[in-house]
Amino acid sequence: MSLFIPTYFGPISQYSEIVKSDKVVFEMEDNFQKQSYRNRCYIYNTNGKQLLNIPVKHQVNEGRKKTKDTLVENDFPWQDQHLKSLQTAYRSSPFFEFFEHDIAPIFEKKYKYLQDINIDTFLFITDALQLNSDFTKTSEYQTQSKEPDFRILADRKYQPKKLVKNYIQMFDDNHGFIPNLSILDLLFMEGPNAISYLK
Repeated sequence: MSLFIPTYFGPISQYSEIVKSDKVVFEMEDNFQKQSYRNRCYIYNTNGKQLLNIPVKHQVNEGRKKTKDTLVENDFPWQDQHLKSLQTAYRSSPFFEFFEHDIAPIFEKKYKYLQDINIDTFLFITDALQLNSDFTKTSEYQTQSKEPDFRILADRKYQPKKLVKNYIQMFDDNHGFIPNLSILDLLFMEGPNAISYLK
């Protein structure tokens, strides 16, 4: 049993730990933090590292709010932009076409809460990797966990100590290897073999 924060197509470092966990527990009572993997991921395009950010609603004089209560700002066509960015970046990758149909509903469904998107991206990835997708949710904030605690992996500024081995990326001839991108980068490049890489 390991503790994680649901993320938007989370970084490879997070899924490396999810793959090794016998049971996933999602922290549902944490406070939303800006510029974290809760509402962003990074992919590889022709210019290098590209941010895909889900806009969220902020209210004036709003104090701390829990991630589970964070609302998506749907007045902005972020889903169309994210899907087009993925198509542009990975259309020539070995496995994008294989997963394109299955990933499309995430960019078609209208979401109210950020957390629902993140759970759906988790379910998509676990299905694509043929992992056990069972998880539980916390009902109160875990200040200290007796179980392995990987919540820090949702922090964009955190650099995993474990160096990941390289794999072929779409534009590494131009920009070199970029570590710890979204799990989508690994999935579209390695397909079913991604599971071996993560272990």
